[in-house]
Amino acid sequence: MLSFNTLIMRRKYLLPLFLILQIIAIQILAYYPAFVTHFYSEGWFLMVSKFMRTLFGKIPFSVGDCFYFLLLIIVLKKSWDARKSWRKEWKSNLLKVASVFSIFYFLFHLLWAMNYYREPLSEKMNIKKDYSTADLLAFTEKLIIKTNAVHLQITKDANQKVINPHTPNEIFRMTQNGYDNLSKNYPFFDYKTPSIKKSIFSFSLTYMGFGGYLNPFTNEAQVNEKLPLYGFPVVVCHEMAHQIGYASESEANFIGFLSASKNDDLFFQYAAYSTALHNCLYNIEMKDKTQINHFKSKINPGIVANYKESKLFWEHYQTPIATGFDYFYDHFLKMNQQKEGIESYSKYVDLMVNFYKNKAL
Repeated sequence: MLSFNTLIMRRKYLLPLFLILQIIAIQILAYYPAFVTHFYSEGWFLMVSKFMRTLFGKIPFSVGDCFYFLLLIIVLKKSWDARKSWRKEWKSNLLKVASVFSIFYFLFHLLWAMNYYREPLSEKMNIKKDYSTADLLAFTEKLIIKTNAVHLQITKDANQKVINPHTPNEIFRMTQNGYDNLSKNYPFFDYKTPSIKKSIFSFSLTYMGFGGYLNPFTNEAQVNEKLPLYGFPVVVCHEMAHQIGYASESEANFIGFLSASKNDDLFFQYAAYSTALHNCLYNIEMKDKTQINHFKSKINPGIVANYKESKLFWEHYQTPIATGFDYFYDHFLKMNQQKEGIESYSKYVDLMVNFYKNKAL
């Protein structure tokens, strides 16, 4: 019969061992995206996410941010308490850290992260991923015409930059319209029970280089309220796409673009088209630098002024901290089925070019 001390010692190894088993199981499930999509993304996750949004959505502040703040305090306190015993009891302390990480790893995937392993949206919507430079140039031409037109509808002056008159809270309320319009043709983008919050950590997010994030433990869409408002709506729509189970950043960007462009509000449409155009110009510069000046000359000066506004905003907060977080997040994305890392954000151009190949904007 096992002694009490032996049982206690063995319990220390259970959660670390469970962590290893989880990693193995997830790597196996990654080979079965149809299974993950059917049973998790379109089954379990939709129920859990709706429950979370119902539970936390009406609360005016970010519950998830408060949770992270309390967690940080606990971690710092525990680390301080263990500072003298770390070397002497390193094995025991390491097992405790692994145990805590095992629990968080389990909850992270149970509540959200298995969506990284679902079937690609390109397959669901039958969109080709490959395109030629000629296709990109043709789409960009079409996008410039559309963006210029929406810009002029708002400003009545090609030289005037767009100033979004809506507050962040008003934008949060208005996003539902775009998803309602989008889901009429694509029911799998149906979004109900909003839970969108201004992040308590907006100041920190700005220095880290983030426009927002989804809290996987509360399913709240956290948005950086310090962002330039002209592009704010498309960031909100992006985070909402994560809430309905699309983990890929390129797919969330694409869905965010679609929902913002389908919104009845012109400022939402401008956010969608101007952001998409900016990403297309970036891709053109990567593929064929000789073409970039030709396209930039066709864009209304007011749109370029908005781009400069955004560039100056991020440059003001550019620090080694942001560089460090870029490196960390790049590797995090690569570990979660997004091989391009941070570059995956601009990969939604692939989806746009082919989706609109035979469609009007």
